[in-house]
Amino acid sequence: MSNMNISPIEAEEALAAIQTMMQKTRHAVATNGTYITLIVTGIVWLIGFMCTQFLSGAVIGYIWAGLSILGGALGTFLGFRMGKRVRSPSAVPMAKRIGLFWLFMVFYCIATIAVARPTDGKQVTMFVILFIMISQLSMGPLLSFTSVWWALPITALALIGYFLLPDIFYLWMAILGGGGMIALGLYIRSRW
Repeated sequence: MSNMNISPIEAEEALAAIQTMMQKTRHAVATNGTYITLIVTGIVWLIGFMCTQFLSGAVIGYIWAGLSILGGALGTFLGFRMGKRVRSPSAVPMAKRIGLFWLFMVFYCIATIAVARPTDGKQVTMFVILFIMISQLSMGPLLSFTSVWWALPITALALIGYFLLPDIFYLWMAILGGGGMIALGLYIRSRW
């Protein structure tokens, strides 16, 4: 067994290298558009879940459809706009793979809901939230875990609200889920 002695100078250099790498990772997350996804999705969730908590009937479906279309269009537009500033030879094939991945996830989410036949809107909502969050986490191996880690606390908050606060579940998701994503997106944009 070898005895490894590290001098204080070597330890400081190693710590400085780690801090530099952490800063580069944060900068990459801040400039790759993750914050845009968080803010746009957060706004959709904030408005959509707030409406779901306080409104009823078919209007909720129209609100969610409109918000989803508007959010998707806005996210795509801002993503393309940011993509022009950050060019990479592998960006287009990667974007196509990511788009295909999300298309498959939507299909599997719909299929799972059809097979499971949830009994109420909250169960359908939890299925959708869980599929979105597992999809975000699955992006980690494709992109980087630093850009998707936030899916873990959102999943935990969704489960807490679903099981412990069923009467205010949608309000809970609006404020902590949607509001949390907006706050995190703004924090990443301004501080990283």
